[in-house]
Formats: sequence, C-alpha cells, structure tokens
Amino acid sequence: MDVLEVATRATTTGPVCDACLGRLVADRSFGLTNAERGSALRVSLSLRKDADHEPVTTADCWVCEGRCDEFDGWAERAVRAVEDAEFATYNVGTRPPPIIEENEVLLREEAGLDADAGEPFKSEFNREVGKRVGRLTGTEVSFDRPDVQFTIDLEDDDVNAKVNSTFVYGRYRKLAREIPQTEWPCRECDGSGRQGPDPCDHCGGSGYLYDDSVEEFTAPIIEDVFDGTETTFHGAGREDVDARMLGTGRPFVVEIEGPRRRRVDVDRLEADVNAFADGAVEVEGLRHATYDMVERVKGLDAAKRYRAEVTFDDDVNADGLADAMAELDGATVEQYTPNRVDHRRASLTRERAVYGATADIADARHATVEVHGAGGLYIKELISGDEGRTEPSLAGLLGAGAAVTALDVLAVEGEDEPFEREAFFRD
Repeated sequence: MDVLEVATRATTTGPVCDACLGRLVADRSFGLTNAERGSALRVSLSLRKDADHEPVTTADCWVCEGRCDEFDGWAERAVRAVEDAEFATYNVGTRPPPIIEENEVLLREEAGLDADAGEPFKSEFNREVGKRVGRLTGTEVSFDRPDVQFTIDLEDDDVNAKVNSTFVYGRYRKLAREIPQTEWPCRECDGSGRQGPDPCDHCGGSGYLYDDSVEEFTAPIIEDVFDGTETTFHGAGREDVDARMLGTGRPFVVEIEGPRRRRVDVDRLEADVNAFADGAVEVEGLRHATYDMVERVKGLDAAKRYRAEVTFDDDVNADGLADAMAELDGATVEQYTPNRVDHRRASLTRERAVYGATADIADARHATVEVHGAGGLYIKELISGDEGRTEPSLAGLLGAGAAVTALDVLAVEGEDEPFEREAFFRD
C-alpha cells in the first residue's frame, strides 16, 4: 500500500502524533527518526487539496498517550539510577502499558497494514531512550551482555538498572597445604556453626571445616576493589586440600556482582591480593575477562603434571620401581570412584590416560613419583590402588602397599593452548 494512503487512513482514526505515524512505515525508509518520518508524511498530505489535517501534539495522540514525548525524561532517570557506577556499555528495554500495545494493533488495522508492519512502539522507545543515555554518559549500547541493563516500566513509572557482573581472570598457586580452593561449610551443621550455648563440635562453631581457602585469600580483596556486592570463585578444576598447586598455577575467574567500579588497575590488584595472602597463595596474570571466560575455565579439560612423595609398606628396589613405572607410562587406567570421594561423586568406572610416569627412589621405603595424566586422573589412587578400585596401580604392580604422603600439582594444561586467548578478555 502507498505510504500516503497509509497515512491518510491512520490520521482519520483520531489524533496521531508524528512518531506514531512514522512508525507505521519505519521499514520503508532509513536515516530518519519516526517523528521526522511522520512529519514528512503530514507535510505531503497537506499538499493534497482534499486533505484535512491539523497539527497534532504528542500529548493529543490516542496511540502512545504522550509517551513519545518522554524520551529525554526517561533517559535522565536512567542515568541517575547508575550515577555512582562505572560502565562502558548498556542496553535499554521497555515494558509498555498493555493499552499502548492494543492501540498499536488497532492503528495498523485501520491503516490497512499487517500486525508486524513498521516498527513496534517498544523498539522505538528502547532506541530513542538508549541514544540519549549514550549521549549523557559517553557510553555505548551493546546487545551482548552490557555492563548495565536498563528496564523501563511505563505502567509502573519505574526504571530498573541492573549492573551486570564483571570478571577477573588469573592463575593461582597454592603454596601451603590444608587449604581448600573454596569455602568449605561444615556438613554436620550445614555451615551454621550452631552458635550460642551449643556450638558444633565438628567445626568448633565456625561453620567451616577450614579457616582459609584460595577463595578467601583472593575474592574479598577483588570484591572490595571493584566495590561489588558479592563474588563467586570459578576454578578450572581443583586440587586436593592437602595438595599444593605450584608451577604455572591453576586458571580461575572471580565474578564480581553489582560492581560500582570497572576500570581497575589489575597489576595493583594482583599486588594487593598477594600481600593479603602473605605467602599462602599467589596469583599472577590478573586480567579483565568476559562472561564467556567462566564457562571456558569451568569446562577446561586439562591435563596435569603431578609430583608425589610416596611411602611403601615393604622394601622396594630401584629396578622393580623402574619396571612398574614403565608399565604405568602410557597406560589407560580404569578407576572406580575412589573411597575418599564416594560420598559426593557418582559411583562409576572412568578411563583415564597416563601420558608419562617416572620415579626417583630415595631408599627402600621412599620415592618421588612424577606423573603426567589426563584430566580427572586420581593420582593418589594411581599410587595406592584404592583396594583394587584402580587398575593398574603402582602398588599393584609392585605387590607392595604404597601411599602418597605429599602431593604437588606442577602444571594445569589446557588442550588448546594458548589458554589465554584475547577474545575472552576486556580492555
């Protein structure tokens, strides 16, 4: 249908503002606002001898009920809602009153248009308010997880500003033993500590099985510097509580919810975290990261290198140990869920590869073993056999009991190195 015919039909329904008129044919021209488009249509109609149209103010419009005159005010309200937060990207969403959506349907019917012709009121409102927010703040609109998501509820006369999380990536080394990666609430009291006259005997009333964790040495400092409301620690797997994490460290991401600051000097932050951890934990390579980095870290299928101090129940000689390690080198190991984690892991048999295995014997009862294995390989059980739940094992090959007395993770290796791809980081 001709655009002037559309305009003629639309303007006979009652007073329709320029924006609502132009929105009907928004898909037929470019480079104009809907208000400019509608004004041009009205001028064209005025050149028709039989045309009868009076200027229509936005407030008179029966379709938007004056809402198309409120873009500036809503943009200013949105900016005030985040005036104490740093952000570089944003997006605007709008919840129109049902009556406006109903009016739009009626207008299109009267104009002889399909229901999806032109542009919806909601889309125009999002765009026009969004443009003004950008001008007021010097920030850019983003449709891919912006720093701030504004939601304008016209019926409730409310603007909600959700400050989305920001993320910091790094690698940590855990230099002390008996420190878990994350907080470990007591299972006996569900983390309550049962404070008062009857504290929990299992945790001494603290609510936690361990006083410290990698999370506690890192996340509170990061949360404070970003002025966030809460943090979540995401690690690329985790080492045993009694194992050290050495070498290049383990990848991790800290998610900071509701940050008021985003432009943070990560070099200084790294120094602050390390000073706070005081040698128990070290972090390096801190960088601003994207949301996608969380799933990348959590889903990392990482091979690992281990060093284990091993004690034998019976005397072992160097040749016998070397032969056993040669059997493990390159072996495919079947491991039924270990006894020590059976209460929290599904009971099933897993196959894991040993990429390399060597040993240095110290004396007849002690050796240092190094293993390069696939992700998910249980090293302690590879040594001990775990009462036959792991086959083959060093203990089984030697015919002597063997136990890990100290374990260190020397490296965590992603399958598609380099792990730190630029696509997952922010400036």
